Amino acid sequence: MKETPISKSLIDNAIKDYGIQDFAKATIREVKAIAAFAEKESGVEFIKMEMGIPGLPAAKVGVDAQVKALEEGIANMYPDIQGYPELKRQASRFVKAFIGIDIAPEGCIPTVGSMQGTYASLMLSLQADPKKDTVLFIDPGFPVQKMQIQVMGGKLSSFDIYDYRGDKLAPKVESYLEKGNICAIIYSNPNNPSWVCLTEEELKALGELANRYDTIVLEDLAYFAMDFRTDLSKPFQPPYQPTVARYTDNYMLLVSGSKAFSYAGERIAVTCISDKLFHRHYDALSKRYEGLPFGMVFSTRILYALSSGTSHSAQYALAAIMKAACDGEYCFREEVKVYGERARKLKDIFTRHGFTIVYDQDMGKPIADGFYFTIGYPGMTSGQLARELMYYGVSAICLITTGSHQEGLRVCTSFIRDNQYDLLEERMAIFQENNS
Repeated sequence: MKETPISKSLIDNAIKDYGIQDFAKATIREVKAIAAFAEKESGVEFIKMEMGIPGLPAAKVGVDAQVKALEEGIANMYPDIQGYPELKRQASRFVKAFIGIDIAPEGCIPTVGSMQGTYASLMLSLQADPKKDTVLFIDPGFPVQKMQIQVMGGKLSSFDIYDYRGDKLAPKVESYLEKGNICAIIYSNPNNPSWVCLTEEELKALGELANRYDTIVLEDLAYFAMDFRTDLSKPFQPPYQPTVARYTDNYMLLVSGSKAFSYAGERIAVTCISDKLFHRHYDALSKRYEGLPFGMVFSTRILYALSSGTSHSAQYALAAIMKAACDGEYCFREEVKVYGERARKLKDIFTRHGFTIVYDQDMGKPIADGFYFTIGYPGMTSGQLARELMYYGVSAICLITTGSHQEGLRVCTSFIRDNQYDLLEERMAIFQENNS
């Protein structure tokens, strides 16, 4: 057996010192911390694939607009709790241009990243109807969204979409909705971490179920238009980003600036609430919030209580980005498609050395190459594989933390540098030799 690039005892002791009893359940931040510690102690470069942080420069049109706003003194002014009017207008245009649906500017509300938008949406959904106290997660998904439910004391149900694509999806979802306790359904599309993309047919089925059972759908569009198999970058012309919003009025769309525009550091996003849902009155909300409709509770009560608004200058940035995209002056897809190219190269290296792609099919077609993909290794559990790869200076999180029932890891392409492909090739050759 060949020596591993990093001492096994260094990794094992670090895991023990961090108090992690089951490495399969280690959080993103814990894996990141151990990788950073091991890299510093060993002097060996880590190939970091655990954290979904953009690895590209922030959109320049946004930076320029934000700097200009700051120089003009915007930092000393509280933002309107409803949002900067120009951002609301441009967000409405953006939804029309790239999703092909109409949402009034009043329903496009800036939040401190989609994390805050999700938190507020989940909290509001859980309060809307006292009979419905549970959120349904279509997994796998972003682990922190479940943590949000835990923090606010809510309830959740979930299932792994792996075996429920196509015609199997609606019956599975309905088996939860018919119990009468589901207030909202949440999923990401493209999916974090599997990168499967729900089709219009699947979304239509979800929309019809949302209508039948009066359930709110939270559609997380963190990786907007990043299914690189289809060019979704032409404003105001199809094909558009697939969405449940074509089939129900019970929806909230979470459009993030973090990945598509590489604007993660400024924590800026927009939650887009359908016109009908925005103005809807729920008895429980009216009683609790002096008769306010759904959308106003979202902004003037929940967001106000959480943060008293969203970074003023960042709203100017996102407004400029969305305007440039709608005007055809900024093609964000061209900048981020490098993630797909990285995924293709990484998959090739892993599969040549005995790894499998866990979520490898998307409705009978090969999974798209994008921001994330999933890997497994024959005979290894998720925890075993994650720990073993750490010995080779490769860090990734286990699928179990995303709600997946499959054995394997989530790989993020964002931090991969050009020099690391050869490095990964060399290390995975040793990995294969040592584990075959």
